[in-house]
This record gives sequence, C-alpha cells and structure tokens, in this order.
Amino acid sequence: MAAFRQLGLAPWLVTQAEQMGLTRPTPVQEACIPPTLQGHDCMGCAKTGSGKTAAFVLPILQKLSEDPYGIFCLVLTPTRELAYQIAEQFRVLGKPLGLKDCIVVGGMDMVAQALELSRKPHVVIATPGRLADHLRSSSTFSLQKIKYLVLDEADRLLEQGCTDFTQDLEVILAAAPATRQTLLFSATLTDTLNELKQIAMNKPFFWESPSEVRTVEELDQRYLLVPEKVKDAYLVHLVQMFQDEHEDWSIIIFTNTCKNCQVLNMMLRKFNFPSVALHSMMKQKQRFAALAKFKSSVYKILIATDVAARGLDIPTVQVVINQNTPGLPKIYIHRVGRTARAGRHGIAITLVTQYDIHLVHAIEEQIKMKLREFSVEERSVLNILTQVNVVRRECEIRLEATDFDEKKEINKRKQMILEGKDPDLEEQRKAELAKIRKKNGEFRSRVQQTLQERQQLQLRQKLQKKTRRKQKQKQQLAAAK
Repeated sequence: MAAFRQLGLAPWLVTQAEQMGLTRPTPVQEACIPPTLQGHDCMGCAKTGSGKTAAFVLPILQKLSEDPYGIFCLVLTPTRELAYQIAEQFRVLGKPLGLKDCIVVGGMDMVAQALELSRKPHVVIATPGRLADHLRSSSTFSLQKIKYLVLDEADRLLEQGCTDFTQDLEVILAAAPATRQTLLFSATLTDTLNELKQIAMNKPFFWESPSEVRTVEELDQRYLLVPEKVKDAYLVHLVQMFQDEHEDWSIIIFTNTCKNCQVLNMMLRKFNFPSVALHSMMKQKQRFAALAKFKSSVYKILIATDVAARGLDIPTVQVVINQNTPGLPKIYIHRVGRTARAGRHGIAITLVTQYDIHLVHAIEEQIKMKLREFSVEERSVLNILTQVNVVRRECEIRLEATDFDEKKEINKRKQMILEGKDPDLEEQRKAELAKIRKKNGEFRSRVQQTLQERQQLQLRQKLQKKTRRKQKQKQQLAAAK
C-alpha cells in the first residue's frame, strides 16, 4: 500500500481504501490524485472500470478532513443510479469523518431533499435537472462556498443531445463560486471536452489513458450477424446457451427503447429466465429494487436501456449483449464497459443486422480493434423461431393493454409540472420552434438557391464575355488579312 501513500494520501484514508479492496492505485488514480491534492483543476479520461470514481473521492475526502464544513463538494452525474453509487463510495471511504451526504435526483420527494440540503451536508451528489429545480425554487441552501465541483461522465453532461443539460448546468454554475476546483472525468473524450481542455482555468491538469484501445484487454468483443426479423430468437438462444454453460453468470442485455426493454423482459420471463428490467419509465423505487436484485444475484439477467450503460459498477457481470447496435461508438464503449471490470474477464456480443454494418465499422474505428464473429448453431435458433415470435407478439399485446405509451406521455407531463413548466405551453413552444426551424430551413435553401443562380449568372456572363472576345479577335484577324 506504499503506492497510495506516495500519492500524498493520509494514512487513515489509505486504510479505508484497503478495506474497500483498493490495494494499489490504478493509472488514472496515480495520475490524477496528486494534482488534485495540489489544487489543480483536473480532467481525466480513462476506460470504464478503471477506478475514476476513487480518483476524485479520495483527494476530496483528504481535503475535507483538513477543513470540514458543508456544503464542501458538489458532484454532478447524468443518471440517478450512478448518483447513488458515487454516494456509496463517499460513505464507505469517508466513514471515519462522520461524512454527511445528500443525494438530489428526480423521482424522489423534493421537500425531503430541500430539508437535507438546508442541513448543509458535506457532499451533494446530484443530477443537474433536479438540483437546478431546487436552486430555482428554494433559498434554504447555498453553493457559494463549495471547494470542489465534480462532473462525472462529463461528456454526457456537456453534450447537447436528446437529454440536454445545458440550461440546468448554467443555473448550477451561476450558483457556484468562481474560485472552486473543477474535476471532470469520463470514459470517452469528445469535442466538447477537448474545447474545455483549451479554455480551462486554475492550472488545469489533463490526463488521458495512454492505451490506443478504448476498451479493456480482458474484454472479448464479438458480433453476431442476424436478419432483423429473427433477432429475438437469436437473443433467446444466446441467453439459453450462457445459462446452460454457466448457471452462475450474470448477463446484461442492452436495448434501445423503454418499450422494447419491457417487452423483452416479459418475453424472457415467459421462457422462465430469471430477468428484471431497468428503464426510465419505471418509478425510482422500482429502478432501485431492480438494480439491487440484480446486484445481489436474485435475478441473473438485467434488461436495460442506456440508463444502466454509464458508470454502474456491478463486478459480477460476465456477459453484455447488445440487442441493438448502438448508433454512437461511445455508447457502445460505455455499454460493454459493464463487464470485464477491475481486471476481470468478460464477453460482449452485439447483434448486428444487415442495416447496421456501417455502425460496426464506426465502433471498430473508435475502439481501434476489429470485432470477431461469434458463431452459433443456426438450426437451434430455427427450432425456437416460431415459438419466440408468438411469445413476443403476446407480450406486445399485453403491454398495449396496460396503456404503456399513454403512461409515457403522462410521465412526461408530470415531469414537466415538477420542473415548474406548463406541459401545454411547452407543446406550443415545441410547435413554434418546429415552425421557426422550418422557416429557417426554407430561408437557407432560398439563400443557397439564390447564390447558385448568381454563380450560374456570373459564369454565363464570363462565358459570354469570352465568346465576344474571341469573335472580336476573329474579326480583327479577318480585317487585317
């Protein structure tokens, strides 16, 4: 354990780390802990399962022990499950300090959270949306004295996509002091993080994993080329095969939508597989219960959307199956990172249809290696094909009877009301924005058309001038003769 002491960590913290099974620092911990202790801003980019959480928890706890007060540190993370996992690490490592933490995420009682925040906990772990709601509606707590601001899974927090945190982050950053120390950690380096690297303040330290391969060496990465219409039969066959060969193995199956996640869970349960679902349409208590049952091996199969793709540390997962090929390489990296963690071995299989070949090429380019083909006995798949298709349709009909799509719409409206927004007004705004975008698109196309016409006119004029010059030269030559 001398290695942890050499990084500048106090003996009590080294002992706590040892009790958690952290016997020696990982490369990201070795690189990022000393500059963090020295007061530098830090950006760490390393593979999933490489110990990024401990890389910021350990130095923060050391500084907190020197000058304890609340609210000392704010950690922002994109998902609720990850927030609870980070809080758990703070609690275990910070136990000798009598550490007080507060988790501020959606799906929980806002009044209870506001009371906890007013008691000034040492560490606040939050998702941006819910924390921004508290800052907008309450004055019972302040972030003005925080020493550390941590953005875990920073690329996801800073990107502008389907879940855009930009407005919420603006509210949070406005409430935080300019003199804070900022720590950013992620498994994937994006253009946004690269830009931040250029403009970061406070003597920034940047570290990226030196390995060219973006996934760990212990991970066996495969693909299985399947026709779109028989994908479910291949999935059931794979699950059956792994269950027969390794009864104690845990499997995560990733899929693209909440509805598909729910259908697949119903379908696998019909085939008597011990499965549980995890997606954003579930209530928060249900999500925690599902995750707890999977972690404790009550259920060996977890079917999840990408809410489970980032940061979740479940050491016992041996297999990851991508039921759909991820549209972005970084989503693939985060998904397959749920297995082969902390030096263990694992296998990731991606079901690839004839429409996904270009996505696989993009993934291979990003991870700097080729996926190998996974072979299965096609006859076994054909034997169960009809049965799987029938069960799938039965499950879809059952789900439609529960008004799943309607509930999704209701949940959206509820979430907007909790955020202090008027759902009908938001719908109007969306419609207005769509009109504006349409008008802008039409305007751009008209401008482009005008420019093209102008260029064509200029070209015609040049050609006419050239023709006239040639005719003039011919006339001059004829007159000279």
